[in-house]
Amino acid sequence: MSAQSGLSLTRPSILLASWFGCGLLPWAPGTWGSLAALPLGWIALALGGPGAVLILAAAIFVAGVAVCDAAVRASGDPDPPWAVIDEVAGQLLVLAVAPPNPWAYLAGFLLFRLFDIWKPFPIRLAERAAGGIGVMADDAVAALYAGLVLIVGSYLLAG
Repeated sequence: MSAQSGLSLTRPSILLASWFGCGLLPWAPGTWGSLAALPLGWIALALGGPGAVLILAAAIFVAGVAVCDAAVRASGDPDPPWAVIDEVAGQLLVLAVAPPNPWAYLAGFLLFRLFDIWKPFPIRLAERAAGGIGVMADDAVAALYAGLVLIVGSYLLAG
């Protein structure tokens, strides 16, 4: 239970939306959600390669739409700050294109957080969608931006 939100982590939708409580940690809950995705992405990469990371990101995105719908209804907030499953899915999308090394993961993490916080066009438009899709969509677009910059940067550094 979080005193801040008054929501119970015993509810599966709240537990998943907060990514097992990461979104209830103090200061910058989205950053905690993104950090929680890093070891998950590394494990998925080791077990099945970039495709496994992408499939995991897609599965979490789909689940995130449903649980964020519930989070929006429970909180009355169109994008509850404690609901960080969107950051987990977005960060995993970036990691799906990251070279498998710690520096690339760090760059992917920083780029994703930059685009998720900055929200250049059309990211702000994506977050205007109602319910869970709005919560999830802006992070997916931020991940596309971050992934593209990461791919181009990796190519330029390697070439």
